[in-house]
Amino acid sequence: MMENQYGVRRLACALLAEACFGGLRSKLRNGKRRQAAALQKVILYTLTPILLFGCSEQEVAMNNFPVEKSDAEWHSELTPEQYRVLREAGTERPFTGVYTDSEALGVYRCAGCDAELFTSDNKFHSGCGWPAFDDVAKTDRVILREDRSLGMVRTEVLCANCGGHLGHLFNDGPAETTGLRYCINSAALEFEQKEEVNCE
Repeated sequence: MMENQYGVRRLACALLAEACFGGLRSKLRNGKRRQAAALQKVILYTLTPILLFGCSEQEVAMNNFPVEKSDAEWHSELTPEQYRVLREAGTERPFTGVYTDSEALGVYRCAGCDAELFTSDNKFHSGCGWPAFDDVAKTDRVILREDRSLGMVRTEVLCANCGGHLGHLFNDGPAETTGLRYCINSAALEFEQKEEVNCE
C-alpha cells in the first residue's frame, strides 16, 4: 500500500514537474531569465526529493532540523507572538508587523534561531500587509511545504534550520525580477542593519 501511495505521488509530481518545466522553458524563450532561475530553484528543492524518494524534502528533514528545542525552551526564548507564529504557524494581523514597510538596508534572520533568511536587496512593497521578498538569501535556508489549512492550498515557508513557520510563497511577485512573493511574518524575523551585518 505504501509503495503504491509513493508511486501515485511520484506520478503526480512528475506531471507537475512537466508543467513547471513548461513554464520554465516559456520564460527562457521570453528572456525572463531571473524568473526562470527562481522557478528552477522551486522545482529543484520541492519536486526533486518527491520524484527520487517518494516523499518531500520537508518530510525527510522535518524531524532532523539542526536546531531542536523542547516546547518549554521555545516558550522561554520567544515572545508570545513569536511563539504563536513560529511554533504554532500563526499569522500576525496585516499592516501591524514592524518590518512591513521598512526600507532599511540589512539582513533578515530567523527570530527563532538567527539563521540568515532574506536581505533588504530582495524586499519590496507588495501592499499585502506583510513583509515581502522576491527571493531568499540562499536557497537552502528555507523549506517549502504544501499547506491545506483554511480551505485553500498554499505553499508554506519554513526555516530550514529550526523548522519555524515563516509565512507563505506566492507567484505574484515582481515580473521584472523573480515573479515570486515570499509573504513573511515580521514576528518570525529579526533585522540586522547593514553596518552591523556579518554575512554568512
